[in-house]
Amino acid sequence: MKKNNIYRNILSILKFYPWAIPVIVILGTLSSFFEGIGISLFIPLLQSLDNSSLTTGNNNFLVNALNQIFIDVSPNNRLIIIAIAIVTSISIKNLLIYGNSILFAWFNSRIGHYLRSRIFHQLLSISYSFLEGNESGKMMNTLASETWRTGQALSAFISLIITSCTISVFTILLLLLSWQLTLLVVIIMALISISIQLLTRRVKYLGQQAVESNAALATRMWEGLAGMKVIRAFGREDYEQERFDIVSRKVRSTFFKLDVLSASVNPISEVLSAVLLVCILVITLLQDKSSLPRLLTFIFILYRLQPQVKQLDSTRVSLITLSSAVDDVMSLLNDADKPYIRSGNISLNKFKKGIYFESVSFAYNATDKPAVQDISLFIPQGKTTAIVGPSGAGKSTIIGLICRFYNLEIGEIYIDDYPLKELNLHDWREQIAIVSQDVHMFSTTVLANIAYGRLDATEEEVIAAAKLANAHQFISELPQGYDTKVGDRGVRLSGGQRQRIALARAIVRNPEILILDEATNALDSISEHLIQEALNTLSDNRTVIVIAHRLATIEQADKIIVLNAGQVVEQGNLQDLLKLNGLFAQLYDLQHRSAHI
Repeated sequence: MKKNNIYRNILSILKFYPWAIPVIVILGTLSSFFEGIGISLFIPLLQSLDNSSLTTGNNNFLVNALNQIFIDVSPNNRLIIIAIAIVTSISIKNLLIYGNSILFAWFNSRIGHYLRSRIFHQLLSISYSFLEGNESGKMMNTLASETWRTGQALSAFISLIITSCTISVFTILLLLLSWQLTLLVVIIMALISISIQLLTRRVKYLGQQAVESNAALATRMWEGLAGMKVIRAFGREDYEQERFDIVSRKVRSTFFKLDVLSASVNPISEVLSAVLLVCILVITLLQDKSSLPRLLTFIFILYRLQPQVKQLDSTRVSLITLSSAVDDVMSLLNDADKPYIRSGNISLNKFKKGIYFESVSFAYNATDKPAVQDISLFIPQGKTTAIVGPSGAGKSTIIGLICRFYNLEIGEIYIDDYPLKELNLHDWREQIAIVSQDVHMFSTTVLANIAYGRLDATEEEVIAAAKLANAHQFISELPQGYDTKVGDRGVRLSGGQRQRIALARAIVRNPEILILDEATNALDSISEHLIQEALNTLSDNRTVIVIAHRLATIEQADKIIVLNAGQVVEQGNLQDLLKLNGLFAQLYDLQHRSAHI
């Protein structure tokens, strides 16, 4: 990655507040200017101790200009007036710095929010295939940690600009006082800066390691918390602790090395700068003692300049350290290299005919074997269609394609007479409700989890949906009823309870298309029977798509589609498929024999 990428990336973020940077830089430059004026006024202040020196000619432009300002002031009042002018200049400088700090705090907080919001929007918009192909822990680290570090990089970048402006102002003043001494100072400071750069050249590499280590730690934390039951069930506490400690030690080591390198900038810079100051003072005084006021002012400005140069080096090191975080954030925000599900323009108000798959093939990755291959099928509107087959046959892939979780490159899916890709994505998904085997519960109340299906649903509608899903009784027995918080991913509920709440969420949505993907797997036989009756009522004049391993749950389906190895091998109703004596009949016979053992 090119070195100037950090600056290009930061500028691409800052363009959303184009006015802020010029204002911050102008205020920073003005504060430096007033500080420089305040320091320069020490020349006439010191000269006013000798009344003749103000009127004596001087071959220095800056000294003469400052003397002219106070030439008409009475010698008795000159010292006080100059002192007031110095205090005024320093006061204005500090007011400007304070205003600049408030402005930057406002600006930085909005940039931080903007980055987090953009990344979350990116994760919501991007194709599901990208989310499946990347580690959740790494993306969480980018969203939670690297956005903060990118904000720090912005602070460092702006600080770099303001510090550069301050150095420019002070350098101009030094040139006006003595261009010979200034040239010598610039050469020596450049050598100091190069020395520091050589000492800290590993910081870019360590910054990349810091991002990778943070991402690995986030992954370990994510997987540890998500898989806690499995860890304890298999007695892998020590194993997981060791894996966590290895990654944590890597983070500790990387950031310690970064801190060591960053901390070396200040002491090295300060010692070398002190040597520079002393050498200039001794050499100049040995040559000309009469220019003491000008020399002292030069030294004072140089003394104020040195922390700025030190700050410049320190900020540059920080910016290089944080460049990997900026790269990580901008890489995730980059639209060019990621798949998106683009919405069409056609708004389908009423689903009338059905869903057509026409010679559809799909693979999750280009190198993978197709999950479905050259399939053509029809799912009629208002009917119940079951999709069955052994594991890996492509059942869930068909559901993902219907919901447009993935882009389709081979074949076409039609909704009535329109290609699915041309439909308005939001309008299409508004007509779908899905209940899957892997139920997700939000860490909120039962009521909010059910109402997630339709955000404007009333409490009465939520309760009615819960009753239909056979969930009302157990919800009423919870400590706070419908206001009970279910915990992280519904940890306080059983698997069957979570599935019934998910079913209630789908029912309250009142969808045109209801998709049940192994939706009754976690239920006992009694609950499954009650829900099956509710689904039979719910299925009237509604399109229902059912995926089930337990074939008894789809016996009432109007149509059954049998998949094997990503292809449609049989279609028809239950009796037709049993007469074929094919794959479905084998699966059906096998499950019935198992049930009677």
